[in-house]
Amino acid sequence: MAETLVSPGVLARENDQSFITQQPVQVGAAIVGPTVKGPVEIPTIVTSYSDYQNRFGTTFDSGSDEYSFMTNIAAYNYFQNGGNTMLVTRVVSGSSTWDFAQAEIAASGSGTSFTIEAIDKGIIFNNSGSTNLITGGSGSLVSGSTDNIRWEVANSSQADGNFNLLVRQGNDNDNNKIILESWTNLSLDPKADNYIAKIIGDQYQTYNSTENYIEITGSYANASRYIRVSTVNKKTPDYFDNAGNAKNEYTASMPQVGSGSYAGTFTGGVGSVIPTGRTMNLYGDINSTDTQGLIGSDYDNMLNLLSNQDDYQFNLLVTPGLIDTAQTSQMTTALNNTQMRGDSIYIMDLVPYASTITAANTQANARNSSYGAAYWPWLQTIDPDMGDQVFVPASAMIPGVYAFNDNAAEPWFAPAGINRGGLTTVIRPERKLSQSNRDSLYQNKVNPIASFPGVGTVVYGQKTLQRQASALDRVNVRRLLIQLKSYIGQVAQTLVFEQNTAATRNNFLSIINPYLETVVQRQGLFAFKVVMDDSNNTPDVIDRNQMIGAIYLQPTKTAEFIILDFNVLPTGATFPS
Repeated sequence: MAETLVSPGVLARENDQSFITQQPVQVGAAIVGPTVKGPVEIPTIVTSYSDYQNRFGTTFDSGSDEYSFMTNIAAYNYFQNGGNTMLVTRVVSGSSTWDFAQAEIAASGSGTSFTIEAIDKGIIFNNSGSTNLITGGSGSLVSGSTDNIRWEVANSSQADGNFNLLVRQGNDNDNNKIILESWTNLSLDPKADNYIAKIIGDQYQTYNSTENYIEITGSYANASRYIRVSTVNKKTPDYFDNAGNAKNEYTASMPQVGSGSYAGTFTGGVGSVIPTGRTMNLYGDINSTDTQGLIGSDYDNMLNLLSNQDDYQFNLLVTPGLIDTAQTSQMTTALNNTQMRGDSIYIMDLVPYASTITAANTQANARNSSYGAAYWPWLQTIDPDMGDQVFVPASAMIPGVYAFNDNAAEPWFAPAGINRGGLTTVIRPERKLSQSNRDSLYQNKVNPIASFPGVGTVVYGQKTLQRQASALDRVNVRRLLIQLKSYIGQVAQTLVFEQNTAATRNNFLSIINPYLETVVQRQGLFAFKVVMDDSNNTPDVIDRNQMIGAIYLQPTKTAEFIILDFNVLPTGATFPS
């Protein structure tokens, strides 16, 4: 089509102005703490509380009692209030001593056909106790539980060279199988597309403390959520001869049908939920030497790992179980890493249960960062898995408040007040705060959690831990900046290694300006201006392979102090216009 008119005529041009604004990647909260089961020191995304329960468990037994962790309560309230994704990182006591439980699958001839391993570490998968006498030969595992797994080989065919492998729940029986996963038409032939290691996966992950990253060992990515193939002991390369018949030397390698000589159990698995020789102080009893069976240094690896912004994305970090007066070093690490990342906010618990307002204020004044926020006092709630009424620090409940706020409004609205700061699952705060109590806390950067008749328990503050008065001493403004920086950073990432020309810069502006305009319309900004042109991209800047943009923002403020003047006038007085 001609772009100019040489002779008389009509030139019709198209200008596509219907570009759809790119949306930011949605990320959720991150939580670090102990769980009943699940990957040890491997950050894992869950998308619902049922997903969390399946992956990380619910309760555990100690003696004649049953217990739960505050991690569960935080996850429950987060998803209950509309949270979409949560990055869960399990920490344990003495992580270096934990190992996997294994199961050796007997061959139809002799020896072991192949070995599988539980993906998650710990003794919880060791269910190798006596078998099948619970209900008269039903095949139940005496030591099997809802939190562990068992295996079964089905339909093993020497003629076809394939078999099925079932992953079953540890507390089921042969009359009532609870099948978690079913892997069909598996082969021991490493050249085949259905080779067992290729289909199920054979990788495992461990934390490398020297280089601070997750190290992956194995060739094939895990498709199973429960097991990996540790070893194929009797491989069958080219299982069939030229006539299409199974080779005699391989037929005895096929696994036995059924649960085999091990009755479907896993053996071993080092590392217990309840640390050997250590008590477990839970809920309001946590202290500097025992916080849910852990000590502060048990958190060090994962707090360092989550400083990796490229691999782990989240907008909120909580560590219910760490207290600033008790685990100061770990909380300093978490806060510093959060500030270095610049894309999240850390909710800190300042003092243990039954502390004073003065203690909370003192601890808050020792911190200074707009990337941190503190709430007080502790809160009584119902443990979702046990039904007990327990006291938990505020950080276990605040993720739910933030999730509700973001669903009801936007991240740049204040997650506080009667409309968006309600704590519906809280029975009561540890203590009822008066107006003077709330004033004292707020003046010292501690967000009060108040209780009002007919209203319930409400978050009644939204200050960050920044000392200097500025727009960033408020949570809603800090979260606005986090949201904008995240989105604009994602867009800017697409410009790296592009030509530093006016066309590239204009392309950036054509995406950012409409997005910021929507933020204005959604009450996040009063005004904005983005400059990325020849004024700040001079020839000298371009020669240094740089592209510079200047973004000016006027964040909206919240009405935290409502002043109402009631003027009583004499009869006959004229009301002012």
